[in-house]
Amino acid sequence: MSNSGIRVVAIADADSFVKWAASLLGSVPGVRAHLLLVRTPLTVSGEQQRTALVGSSFESKDVTRVGFDELSGWLAGQRPDAVVLAGRGPFVRLMGRVIDSLVHRPVVISGFPGMAIPAQRGALEYRKHADLLVLHSHREVRAFNELGRRIGVQVPTALATLPFAKRRQRILRPERIRLDALGMHGGGATVVERPERTASELSAAVRPAATDIVFATQAMVPATRADRAEIAAMLVRAAEADSRRRVVVKLRSRPGESEAHLEHEPYRALLPDRLPENLVFSYGSMASALDRAAGLVTVSSTAAIEATALGVPVIALDSFGVSKTLLNTVFVGSGLLGGRNEVVAGRFRHAHPAWLRDNYFHPEAESTWWERVEQLVALRRAGALPARRVPAARGGGIHEAWHRVSVLGSEDRSLQGAVALAWGAPAVRALAALRRARASDGGTWADPSTDYTLEPNPFEDSIRR
Repeated sequence: MSNSGIRVVAIADADSFVKWAASLLGSVPGVRAHLLLVRTPLTVSGEQQRTALVGSSFESKDVTRVGFDELSGWLAGQRPDAVVLAGRGPFVRLMGRVIDSLVHRPVVISGFPGMAIPAQRGALEYRKHADLLVLHSHREVRAFNELGRRIGVQVPTALATLPFAKRRQRILRPERIRLDALGMHGGGATVVERPERTASELSAAVRPAATDIVFATQAMVPATRADRAEIAAMLVRAAEADSRRRVVVKLRSRPGESEAHLEHEPYRALLPDRLPENLVFSYGSMASALDRAAGLVTVSSTAAIEATALGVPVIALDSFGVSKTLLNTVFVGSGLLGGRNEVVAGRFRHAHPAWLRDNYFHPEAESTWWERVEQLVALRRAGALPARRVPAARGGGIHEAWHRVSVLGSEDRSLQGAVALAWGAPAVRALAALRRARASDGGTWADPSTDYTLEPNPFEDSIRR
């Protein structure tokens, strides 16, 4: 089937999901793709949209913003062959109900905007109506298939290369790469032998001056103010240790903007008022930040994979432990785990080759997700693909209204939504507290021997703002 004959629409709202959907579809040559942004409290601003689309094939003309009430009519008029539902779980469920109302039903694809280890029960249950779940490593495929087997939710999965982590190795000379930790004192040097390359390859791969330490912030981990304050202090120490390098705090939202996850302790508030001149903030794309990076530090951001693809060495902080609640168990065996003192000293490192293939760096030929989409589209056109419908809410109409208002927030102006919000918010808080109490021993979240969890996640991360 020719890609030019397949029309795909990505439906998204939050920043990381917009970046993922645009990069994923932009990696398919010749596909007719469009990005539909639904207005919710998490929807990207214009600046966030421009940043999210950097490096993708999407232009402003390929993006449409709609209210929820306009969504069904827009899709009915455009009749896409497939939709990519790109948002947090409740968003995906709500968009799935719109898909269920269409006469000409598209193939439904969903996925995650980065690393998804551990595979979480809620993440799978919210997407159980999808025709295809796109994952980005062999390890993730195993984890979600095992999770599905344990909870009785079977969703077809397919492997894709993490779209914004394509290998684009930068080099200094044709015979070797020398990453000497920015000239950092005590940092040492790592020399990696490379085969010689042609002049044209060298011209395309010359590495720009790399002097920055880039810190990829995360909203949810670490969770406590004390731990985040320790990271803030580490960043100041790293800047003061060598004034010749910049320490770049890579943020994803400006004041007044939203992110996919709610940040309770922003780093701007934890850093001192008077900062070293070489400690700076950046709101640009991660790709731009990595252009000048000689090292990236994070707790568990997917930016570590993006950096690895570019040949930028990484430290995944283990100063607060390694656990599923820190979302950093994926780095066990990678060789990337390290502490705060190593960041200050510039002792960044590259991932072990044995870890790479199972974790996001499989051969391109093994990424067959688009072939699977083509097969599903052909089946749907032939009437041979049964619909996987979103289950009705067990609480009836008022519960359906709660599902809607919890995603749309103030964009839902219905009386039923207001009633559901007044009833549902305290009920959900009480239920969440009860679930946390029942899982006080940590359950599978505390089990290091698996890559999945069966209990609700422990994060206080309401989708409402």
